[in-house]
Amino acid sequence: QVQLVESGGGLVQPGGSLTLSCAVFRMTFRLYPMAWYRQAPGNPREFVASISPGAEPNYADSVNGRFTIARDNAKKTVYLQMSSLKPEDSAVYYCRLTASGGTDYWGKGTLVTVSS
Repeated sequence: QVQLVESGGGLVQPGGSLTLSCAVFRMTFRLYPMAWYRQAPGNPREFVASISPGAEPNYADSVNGRFTIARDNAKKTVYLQMSSLKPEDSAVYYCRLTASGGTDYWGKGTLVTVSS
């Protein structure tokens, strides 16, 4: 059973930084695209960033220039480095792996709260 486990969420002040991690278990990580999504209360889940093997990362306009996605194939982990955080960045952050045939696997999420 493929498993994705996010960590690194928490409470941070506006303007602060936080790095999220997503570890992947029981999957050949290096072959597949990875992405981060987020969902705030009352809102649909939205795309944040993605990274595919051998390709440039993609970012939502709302986070471009503030967030950086990276992957470590040896550790089977994808990271989301977040800086200049704003209250509107508060959400549950999820990672997603897209496997062959378009099958998506999701983690259970990690909560980020940006507040003073």
